Amino acid sequence: MTAKPATTQASAPPELDVDVRPGAPPTVLVPPPGDAAAWARQHRDSLRAAVARHGAVLVRGLGLSEPAQVEAVFRAVGSELMTEREAFAARRSYAPGVYSSATWPPNQPMCMHHELSYTLHAPGLMLFACRTAPAAGGVTGVADSRAVLGALPPDLVARFERDGWMLIRNYNDEIGASVADAFGTDDPAEVERYCTANRIEYEWRPDGGLQTRQRRAAIVRHPVTGERCWFNQVAFLSEWTMEPEVREYLVDMYEEDGLPFRTAFGNGDPIDEDVVALLNEIYESHTLREPWRAGDLMLVDNVRTAHSREPYEGEREILVAMSDPVSLRDAAPEEESWR
Repeated sequence: MTAKPATTQASAPPELDVDVRPGAPPTVLVPPPGDAAAWARQHRDSLRAAVARHGAVLVRGLGLSEPAQVEAVFRAVGSELMTEREAFAARRSYAPGVYSSATWPPNQPMCMHHELSYTLHAPGLMLFACRTAPAAGGVTGVADSRAVLGALPPDLVARFERDGWMLIRNYNDEIGASVADAFGTDDPAEVERYCTANRIEYEWRPDGGLQTRQRRAAIVRHPVTGERCWFNQVAFLSEWTMEPEVREYLVDMYEEDGLPFRTAFGNGDPIDEDVVALLNEIYESHTLREPWRAGDLMLVDNVRTAHSREPYEGEREILVAMSDPVSLRDAAPEEESWR
């Protein structure tokens, strides 16, 4: 009798036990591996499947610490690490495609948003690793953009679906990201070429500053599932999300048209303060949060899931990478002249 060859399950990805608790992001607890990058390569398919299922996954127990180790894990999980363009705040670069979290005052929140949702090539996957957890606060919250869309008033959804949204930015050497931070160069000709290629209207100001406007879709289809997702930075980059005293100071310094960034409906009409407040309230009602611990890894589907950063105390060091670029060129409404 001829013995049958032994079957192998080597091709099947190892199963992950995902703990789903009310109010917290889905979490995977793992025993400390000897080699975090090797563990990530072994579990890559299962990790990505968990993100596809849940929208975000927190992995606890990897013991991530050194930037080189974090980079190896990011590259093991992501399909391609992106070079950031059009940053809204400066970042430190640890390695190609591996950055610090955006420079932002610790006592000010970074409200819910989808990373680079004002660009034509946004990341499909966000990767976060905690080297140093803050003494208090500093949570990276997550919120399901499908649920947020479903909770918005239908008439407001129809307005954004019809008109999209507009981001107006002013670049100078005093506040916010510089031209070089955002475009990777301060050569005016190169900046203009980038803007033209990426459907960004631009105007050089007499003082040497740059103002840009870009009209984008506020609601997009998920690139894999086709589900409609609320996908933008309407609230986060709005002047009305700033603390009142901060907004008053900046308006006094630069006037409203000179604010570092503000948002509007896609036809240029202003978005009222009460609309921004409503957006932030709905985000808050759908937020899942879990305090960081040193060594944590978090993976976020950037289209399906918004993320935030809460105020914090003490030192906080989170490394960030952006992967799986998604083309939004077909989703962006045609630009209209604003000059």
